[in-house]
Amino acid sequence: MNPRPLKVLLVIEQCNPDWSSVPLLAYHYFRELSNRVQVTLVTHERNRQGLTRAGVNLDRIVYIAESAFTQHYYRWALQFIPQGMNNWPLYHVLTYPIYAEFNRQVYQQFHQAVIGGEYDLVHVLTPMMPRYPVKLVQVCHKTPFVLGPVNGGIPFPPGFAGIAQQEFAYLNFFRSLGRWLIPGYRQTYEQATQILVGSTYTYGMLQGLFDLPEDRLQLFYENGVDQGFTPAPETVHQARPASFSIANPLKLLFVGRLVPYKCADVVIAAIATLPKQQQQKIQCTLVGDGPQGTVLAEQIETLGLQKQINMVGWISQNEIAPYYQQADLFCFPSIREFGGAVVLEAMASGLPCIVTNYGGIGEYVTPETGFKLEPVSKAQLIVDLAASIQQFFQHPELLPQMSEQALQRAGAFQWPHKAEELISLYNRLIPPKVTAKTAEQPNPIAVPAADQ
Repeated sequence: MNPRPLKVLLVIEQCNPDWSSVPLLAYHYFRELSNRVQVTLVTHERNRQGLTRAGVNLDRIVYIAESAFTQHYYRWALQFIPQGMNNWPLYHVLTYPIYAEFNRQVYQQFHQAVIGGEYDLVHVLTPMMPRYPVKLVQVCHKTPFVLGPVNGGIPFPPGFAGIAQQEFAYLNFFRSLGRWLIPGYRQTYEQATQILVGSTYTYGMLQGLFDLPEDRLQLFYENGVDQGFTPAPETVHQARPASFSIANPLKLLFVGRLVPYKCADVVIAAIATLPKQQQQKIQCTLVGDGPQGTVLAEQIETLGLQKQINMVGWISQNEIAPYYQQADLFCFPSIREFGGAVVLEAMASGLPCIVTNYGGIGEYVTPETGFKLEPVSKAQLIVDLAASIQQFFQHPELLPQMSEQALQRAGAFQWPHKAEELISLYNRLIPPKVTAKTAEQPNPIAVPAADQ
């Protein structure tokens, strides 16, 4: 006799397959978990259209509507944020009341069901930043409560004060204020059964803030990769054979928002410092848009690199895979990256990666899969990035070797694998009498499978 399904209340304020970043990540978690356990999804009304277009069966999705006051408030708050600028510290402060309303309504609608034992486990997956309270934790005395993965809080490296100023880092004192002023914030972390953490920095930060025992924290990188990013092994071997010759162009790729801390300008400057013979064998593609676009285009023209570097603008998530699969090497020297999903996408496409050894991306890349650069200063980052690129000219065998290792490393981040890890965690936390339903059970919510 098969055990009954594990019933999970999955609270995801941002869950939308049409959007990027956190909402898209959250949708992947929902999709994979729904194929394995009985999920009740609680999400914001703004996600209804995206989930409906994705063909998700709506039987066990509860949408939390926004009040008229909050809708007016949001339009009012946006007036204080300069257009075209990502003032995230100010944005998060001004929009917190919108989350607070969602949090309050979730509690009002579900606290009695949690008290009554209707769910085996409560998992609150977003917001992923470690600065939000969850009121529902107050009634999870007998029901395990999982939070996360949460990630963030990392400061800018000391040698990049200028970029920190451009990114409004001087407003980050709001974080500290919030820890003391937001009701329920400390209670959420102190009472959570298990907290999943997306980076070692955030792990240490939370442990220090709340003096949490190690068994309550678990390192769990939030990002994953679709199987659609991974080419067939024979395709990779044809593109990057063991006898690779650098007589062919070395195709570099950067994917990301064109903002100062992503450091696309460092990639351009590093190419400019290469010896002419190597420089002429570079083909670099910059994928992304943002406020730095015009400045970067001028930099390329000033350095005379129009033949070497091509800016293609924004590419949708559904169309990005071929850019990875046609490249040889991924260059992403971002200096303040919490998750860095693009690095995992590159590795899943068989690309060695050159990244900054800071934040989440420094934990994805190993010596076998690429190079990690220390963020001492922008000038040093340019020198080190150029030296790393040169390694592939001087040692062409590195490309196929690192490509194979990158594919293997990315395998652990496939979404089905991450879902199975979560279910194993659930089963460790719930009482022994409840057992998770195995993957061969009928699908409780009709969620489209990932692209193969």
